[in-house]
Amino acid sequence: MTTATIQTISPKQLAEVCQSDDAVDVIDVRTPLEFREVHCVHARNVPLDELNPEAVLASRNCSEDKPVYVICRSGSRAAKACEAFAKAGFTNVINVDGGTQAWESAGLPVNRGKKGMSLERQVRIAAGFLVVLGVGLSFLHPWFIGLSAFVGAGLMFAGITDTCAMGMLIAKMPWNKVKPASGQAQGETCCSA
Repeated sequence: MTTATIQTISPKQLAEVCQSDDAVDVIDVRTPLEFREVHCVHARNVPLDELNPEAVLASRNCSEDKPVYVICRSGSRAAKACEAFAKAGFTNVINVDGGTQAWESAGLPVNRGKKGMSLERQVRIAAGFLVVLGVGLSFLHPWFIGLSAFVGAGLMFAGITDTCAMGMLIAKMPWNKVKPASGQAQGETCCSA
């Protein structure tokens, strides 16, 4: 089975599209906490773990032939979202190459909000804590070293598969939940440039 080639666009090219078109649909698939911290001014937040391509397509108030642009932090989660759209039968979906990091580095307009601890940093802290805990508890009973081995194996699996169960779990924690501000354009579709 071959996977379809994912179309990409550079942040500067997308910025040009946004300037020339009054209805561009940019979906940011990062967590609400990441989105709140900084995001492309044209984006709305639909977290990857909540992405329902059919619902997104049904809620659009622009022409069906218009592409959906998908952005994340660096491009990996957006690629997964593009694959989900393709599986749902919508092939006019484009990954923003380099994600929000590249958008911001290019000097393009962003909205900034309250800074939070990144999910990646939270995962490193949790993994480190569990490894140290496993080693410490192994002085009480040697079987506790298995906790450290389990975390190490999980980190290797995450690196190989580019998925992180610990990250997905931590993303659902109460401190990572963001309440939308009143008047926030998160739910709107085909955001105006």
